[in-house]
Amino acid sequence: MAEEVLTVFTTWPDVETARTAARTLVEEKLAACGNIVPGVESIYRWEEKVETGAEVLVIFKTTVGSYPALEARVRALHPYEVPEVLAVRVTDGLPAYLRWVGESCG
Repeated sequence: MAEEVLTVFTTWPDVETARTAARTLVEEKLAACGNIVPGVESIYRWEEKVETGAEVLVIFKTTVGSYPALEARVRALHPYEVPEVLAVRVTDGLPAYLRWVGESCG
């Protein structure tokens, strides 16, 4: 059976930082790909205040086995004190694509 695939959502302060992180994670085989989505407006609570900020969303595709190293690498590359790193298990998908993710990681 193929390894379980995850979709990992992260936000970054700007496109260049997001692009550098995505390229690094793909080159290091921690993610099969990273989709960069600029122009995200985030409204969030931080240190008891409601903040608004422009961010860039990166959606990574990885495997359960690669996730711990991916999370550690995101934390090392990320400028935020507490970066957004949310992993969602993929329950269905095109089998060939899911196989490609598994082959591209690790």
